[in-house]
Amino acid sequence: MRITVIGGGVGCARFVAGVREWARRSEEEHRIDVVVNTADDWWVSGLRIAPDHDSLLYALAGVNDTTRGWGRAGETERVAAELAAWGTAPDWFTLGDLDLGTHIARTAWLREGASVSEVYRRLGSRWDLGVALHPATDDEIDTHVRLADGSDIHFQEWWVRHRAGGDATGFSQRGIDSAAPSEGALGCIVLADVVLIAPSNPIVSVDPVLAVPGMREALGDAAAPIVGVSGIIGGSVVRGMADTCLAIEGIETSARAVAEHYGARSRGALLDGWLVDDRDADAVEPLSTSGITTRAVPLWMRDADTSAQLAADAITLAGALQA
Repeated sequence: MRITVIGGGVGCARFVAGVREWARRSEEEHRIDVVVNTADDWWVSGLRIAPDHDSLLYALAGVNDTTRGWGRAGETERVAAELAAWGTAPDWFTLGDLDLGTHIARTAWLREGASVSEVYRRLGSRWDLGVALHPATDDEIDTHVRLADGSDIHFQEWWVRHRAGGDATGFSQRGIDSAAPSEGALGCIVLADVVLIAPSNPIVSVDPVLAVPGMREALGDAAAPIVGVSGIIGGSVVRGMADTCLAIEGIETSARAVAEHYGARSRGALLDGWLVDDRDADAVEPLSTSGITTRAVPLWMRDADTSAQLAADAITLAGALQA
């Protein structure tokens, strides 16, 4: 079976690890591809930083800092302190020394002319990830946050420095109109037996992938069923500040509202199926009536067993949709 996951960030990394664990426990051969959001990427101290990709890379390699929830385990930050002292990096965006090694390698390859897809391949080849990572696009589409005074700032400044605070009015991706899906992203969607939308931030991790010209068309034409997993449980976000992003876009923080935001593929939108937590079982009937077949299952990914079970539930729902 070929399984394609779309998303980015820590929630996506945990979910993909669960899909991988499910696949390893299976008696059959499976291939897992991940289409990764690149709109969180930005330039710092002349280096290209890719937070969503690196969260996946480090988590799947088993070298992530599970205490902080981001970055490498066993980090030091001597170089970051020097960069701040020289005034070439903001003091509110700390880069660990091991992490900087990744960014330096990435930037060196990009400046040599390698595509983002090729950089993903090279970085991923260091460890046995058990999955293939593909950028949504090889083009730069950095997300910016529009402010009430008409100005905008990069998403990372708003997210990290301002903790998603301030008078934000919306989001946009610079360069998105001229971007194109990467060859790897398109290929794994076309060839997929199952497409899964990870429990990532809908507004800044999933929507930018869908906004790449040609991506929605590819998903709409895909032979595989498309099943999403809610990152909202009982009206609260599992992690991060997705509720702030949803509010800015006028979307309620609920599993049902996020599914309605994505919409039913039968009505020209995205989803065939949707998983909500048992606490949100009241969303099953109205969403199913609207064209999104919905099931209530435990969503908390506490360990390898619960993460693998969530993957199994998503894949089972996809199989039922194909029947």
